[in-house]
Amino acid sequence: MAKITKEKVTEVAHLARLAISEEEAEHFAEQLEAITNAMELLNELDTENVEPTTHVYPMVNVLREDQAEPGIPRELALKNAREHEAGQIKVPNVLD
Repeated sequence: MAKITKEKVTEVAHLARLAISEEEAEHFAEQLEAITNAMELLNELDTENVEPTTHVYPMVNVLREDQAEPGIPRELALKNAREHEAGQIKVPNVLD
């Protein structure tokens, strides 16, 4: 794995439009280096017989099938409207 340098951190910070000092760049470079080293340890694990997972808990989709169902009849819906005309609900003007 490529070493994360202070210059690389400064370059990425510049691209992200973040203002960081030289000390912060050095500090972040050290932290990122420690993180990538820790991730490298994971590559040493034998995962050949491990099935890929997306969740550690067995989850089941609880959504129902998307099926079209008839809505309430138009006449019944229009009963709740203050005004209606030609089968449509009239609303006050919002634009002049």
